[in-house]
Amino acid sequence: MAITPRLELRQGQSLVMTPQLQQSIKLVQLNNIELSAFIDGEVEKNPLLERKDGATSESETPEPPDGEAADGEPMASDSALTRNADMPEGEELADIDLSADDYWSGEGRAPGGGAGDSGQSVPALPGRGVNPDSTMDGIDQAQSAPDTLRQHLLAQLGMEMSAPSDRLIGGTLIDMVDGAGYLSADLNSVAEGFSCSLERIEAVLETLQGFDPPGVFARDLGECLAIQLKDAGRFDPAMAALIDNLDRLAAGDAAGLMKLCGVDGEDLSDMVAEIKRLNPKPGQVFDNDVAQTIVPDVFVRPAPGGGWTVELNNETLPRVMVDNHYHVELRKLSTGREERSFISECFQNASWLVRALDQRARTILKVATELVRQQEAFSPSACRNCGR
Repeated sequence: MAITPRLELRQGQSLVMTPQLQQSIKLVQLNNIELSAFIDGEVEKNPLLERKDGATSESETPEPPDGEAADGEPMASDSALTRNADMPEGEELADIDLSADDYWSGEGRAPGGGAGDSGQSVPALPGRGVNPDSTMDGIDQAQSAPDTLRQHLLAQLGMEMSAPSDRLIGGTLIDMVDGAGYLSADLNSVAEGFSCSLERIEAVLETLQGFDPPGVFARDLGECLAIQLKDAGRFDPAMAALIDNLDRLAAGDAAGLMKLCGVDGEDLSDMVAEIKRLNPKPGQVFDNDVAQTIVPDVFVRPAPGGGWTVELNNETLPRVMVDNHYHVELRKLSTGREERSFISECFQNASWLVRALDQRARTILKVATELVRQQEAFSPSACRNCGR
């Protein structure tokens, strides 16, 4: 059979992953907090997108004719986006709301141009920037930033040392303390760096080891425990012998420790109990990692007639709209092809984002509803009925 080039026609179906489709899939994976940050970035890049935060009254919501927005975008209703977990498969969602001016491209309003002013829409002026409503908490409600270990040590350094050279050495040693409060620096290298004697560095270190919290600037576990015992006035010869033989303590050699420390079994037990009350990592008391509260994307509540009701968390649901007034103004003012192309691209991206957010909300609601349906057999009421 001869191998020759030839043309063939084939028909087939394939899914083309366009950039917008890929972005829509990524939006579903974001929680409401991450989605809000993403939308903030889009609002900064797209002048036709407007962020609407806070509740919006009915009088502030424009009413395009026939349930559609000015440019034919589907308009969301004003009720909560909910779904009953017992709803038959295939039945449409009840009362779709994506929160107020939310996910529809209606008429834009200038900030403060609601019904409370004149009852009419105020066209957006060319050249204006995004000006979302924002409030600032009072200073009495602002949370002060907690001190870090370094800041806490530097504050004590300024009060305990007056000589500038000692402060410079102390600041360098503070920068070498790790998160647990231990000093991992080589004092000989520090002395060479400052062109001073090792005794000078050790004298500064001795002062630093008296800082709060007790045990900081230790170079090993034994020194850390010894500093804390000295601070408490409990570092006697017997305790010093115990600290010097922590390996025997870890091995459980009670007889050897009693002999080395010169104490009986009861005294040794008291000494060991006292060591256990010490903090082997004193620097971790300044661990300022604040636990982040998890904000739910979906609420699941018992329905009055039985079953469960699934609804989106509208409090954290981002609210955006397409400003059509500003779009019209920009098209009138644009003269060049590049300007018109840019405005058209911004409008298409804004309209796509509105539809993508709408689809994301519906997808999350459907998935959460199916999860609740699948887990219905594990509900407390079901367990009581089956006797478990």
